[in-house]
Amino acid sequence: MDYHIASDILDAYPSYRRGVVVLCDADNRDEGSRLEPLLRAEEERLRHRLGTGNVAERAEVACWREAYRRFGAKPSEHRSSIEAMVRRVLKPDRLPTINPLVDIGNIVSLRHLLPIGVHPLPETEPGLQLRRAQAGDSFAAPDGSAAETPSPGEVVFAQGAAVLTRRWTWRQAAGTQTLAQTRDVFFNVDGLPPIDDDQVRAAMRDIEDLVVEHTGGRIVAAAVLSANNPSFHVPPWR
Repeated sequence: MDYHIASDILDAYPSYRRGVVVLCDADNRDEGSRLEPLLRAEEERLRHRLGTGNVAERAEVACWREAYRRFGAKPSEHRSSIEAMVRRVLKPDRLPTINPLVDIGNIVSLRHLLPIGVHPLPETEPGLQLRRAQAGDSFAAPDGSAAETPSPGEVVFAQGAAVLTRRWTWRQAAGTQTLAQTRDVFFNVDGLPPIDDDQVRAAMRDIEDLVVEHTGGRIVAAAVLSANNPSFHVPPWR
């Protein structure tokens, strides 16, 4: 299966990079929220790091707000996943424990202040693309409401005409959630300046280490996609 970032995305955001970690055979059953202590520790660490300042002015959040404005989204209405998560933790509130793979994504996202999403590996072609929305695209709303049509020019993550994530890092579609029985997944790790290549790779290593330790999963492939490397081929994992 091929994974590709469209050239017009990289032309508009030349310093953007997406780390991808592909793994299989994870045990994603929740056995008493065994990752909860790590999640709570990262929440507390974040509160100490950020204090009471304006979240929107943090460089790691402001970069996404500006990126959203540039493709026509209103960041105050559609917050990037990292902004939404940080605001929730600073209320203060606790993030729910979902299952090990989702919890790992949230732990690493808070640790490195960057958006991270986890998706089940698709069984069929076509490949995966980060691109602009186009005619015929459809997004299955996670709340079960009517299917949505993304706005022209919106940055979406898609498989064919099926939009898996709207507004780059905003919301995943129905059917893309990682469940207890999910064994094969990939993580997306998104970096805009000031997040650099080293920070994206550090987050990827943390994901790999936590997956192996807490789920027994096997890492199949990992790559950082960027203007210099916009595509990679996911090898067969079975």
